[in-house]
Amino acid sequence: MKHRDIWRGIDALAAHHGLTPSGLARRAGLDPTAFNPSKREAADGRPRWPSTESLARVLDSVGSRFEDFAALVDGRRGAIAPLIGFAQAGQDGFFDDAGFPVGGGWEEVRFPGLETESVYALEISGDSMEPAYRAGDRIIVSPGSEVKIGDRVVAKTLEGEVMAKILARRNSRAVELASLNPAYPTRSFKPSEIAWIARILWASQ
Repeated sequence: MKHRDIWRGIDALAAHHGLTPSGLARRAGLDPTAFNPSKREAADGRPRWPSTESLARVLDSVGSRFEDFAALVDGRRGAIAPLIGFAQAGQDGFFDDAGFPVGGGWEEVRFPGLETESVYALEISGDSMEPAYRAGDRIIVSPGSEVKIGDRVVAKTLEGEVMAKILARRNSRAVELASLNPAYPTRSFKPSEIAWIARILWASQ
């Protein structure tokens, strides 16, 4: 990424969340002028870069990851993914064993990123993942991506329940799925009760 790419990404991140660059800085607890155009170059014309700390604070303040930021920088045109509702996702036969949707004819959504056939979008329902994800937000799910402890994921049980959670624990004895909303307890399943788990790459808000 070049100097102009980083600043374009910050502008895009702010706009994506309905904020100005100043509003984004304020939400992250930074000086409201930190991202102003006048702060992007020194008086002698040398480029000024945002610190990794300020970028990390900004991403945390809007519930995004560095991958999301990189997608905004790279995805100038954006990619398209089929949009699936949680009610549809819980139906038998709607996904294959790997967690990819089967069939077609869905509404499509555009999101920052590169064109790929290995992702799809889900529309959030409920409030268990607030404040990061609210009802009506759309998340981009990648069944083919590696899933690690601490990742935000979508999981489907063999009984057909589909949920957006944080993968808190996963071993041969248990799979624990946590919520961001403290009103919801961590849920524990036997590995045999889980049909699949897929990583969340991006969310609209």
